[in-house]
Amino acid sequence: MPSFDLTGHQMVALSRPSLTALRTALIRDAGPAAAAYLQEAGYAGGETLFASFRHWLGTRGLPEPEDLGLEEFEQHASAYFRDAGWGSLRVGSLRDAVATLDSADWGEADPDAGLDHPGCHLSTGMFADFFGRIADAQIAVLEVECRSMGDPRCRFLLGNHAVMSSVYEQMGSGTGYEEAVENV
Repeated sequence: MPSFDLTGHQMVALSRPSLTALRTALIRDAGPAAAAYLQEAGYAGGETLFASFRHWLGTRGLPEPEDLGLEEFEQHASAYFRDAGWGSLRVGSLRDAVATLDSADWGEADPDAGLDHPGCHLSTGMFADFFGRIADAQIAVLEVECRSMGDPRCRFLLGNHAVMSSVYEQMGSGTGYEEAVENV
């Protein structure tokens, strides 16, 4: 297993049970506001995470993140997140309207949680900042499938705020996410 210099990357290790306990306590005590608190924390760490990814690439003699082609970026980002303990990622798109991130082993998810709604809130904030830096634009992220709900994977949708707001509103009215994306 490759080593990951957390100190050199300005990061700390946190066990999955600790992250799960934090999310559970926030949901219990703060209700729906818990999602916003975790998203804010994830977003706040995005800049450091992106700098860590840049450094990780550099130590391997690889190009800057912005200079990677899509396949190379997917391969290296997945390896980076896996090495950092988050899990693997598969980058794709849905209806050419939004990007997708899929993971069957995402570290924030807790398959035993039995949540009614997706629960990887820290990750949605983190991805918004991280992938916004790649896109050089503000990105909104919405988790639409989650292993914490019993789904076989976590799936995140990424897009501009207008598109993602439309998807979110349609889903709030009972439309499935794939149809909502098709309607934008």
